[in-house]
Amino acid sequence: METILIYHGSNIAVQKPKILVSGFYKDFGFGFYCTRYEKQAQRWALSKNGGGIVSVYEYTGGAELNILRFDSMTDEWLDFVADCRRGLEHSYDIVEGPMADDQIWDYVEDFASGSISREAFWALAKFKYPTNQIVFTTETALKSIIFKKSYSL
Repeated sequence: METILIYHGSNIAVQKPKILVSGFYKDFGFGFYCTRYEKQAQRWALSKNGGGIVSVYEYTGGAELNILRFDSMTDEWLDFVADCRRGLEHSYDIVEGPMADDQIWDYVEDFASGSISREAFWALAKFKYPTNQIVFTTETALKSIIFKKSYSL
């Protein structure tokens, strides 16, 4: 895989990323979240209290890593996100794919709880702009990224 730039939005510069295990479940489980889209990282950064800072990394996925990629929102993606939101763990070092934004998140929750059907989810789920997220879930995975710089918004 070629080396690419990825971005992390926060209220602090993150020179040494860590696997964060917080009190709620995210799309792809616990870990360190980045994106291929700089504008998306800027939106993340501006949503944090205390200012917005974007950290930039070089990333090269390694052959030794167990990586799962979703190129688009599919039934497999929906099932995986629903499982992660239910707190089920997975064995991947890195997971990459579309992000369930705030509105989509509500629909995923409704699907996961059985309040809406799969068909209803797909009828409701429409992105306004492309999204991407990459979660690094193991220390080995974190070794595949190198901090380059950070900047304030």
